[in-house]
Amino acid sequence: MLEPKIVPKRKLPRYGFHDHIENLNGRWAMIGFIALILLEYKLGHGILVSR
Repeated sequence: MLEPKIVPKRKLPRYGFHDHIENLNGRWAMIGFIALILLEYKLGHGILVSR
């Protein structure tokens, strides 16, 4: 069986529903959620109930 001499490199797509994009979106969501909790704590508001 013939084997290719050069194996082409696959470029990752820049948009759409792909694993690396979903992981990146999840990380940004976690950072935003933690930032929201820290902001509410600093302002003295409750997370679920405002005083």
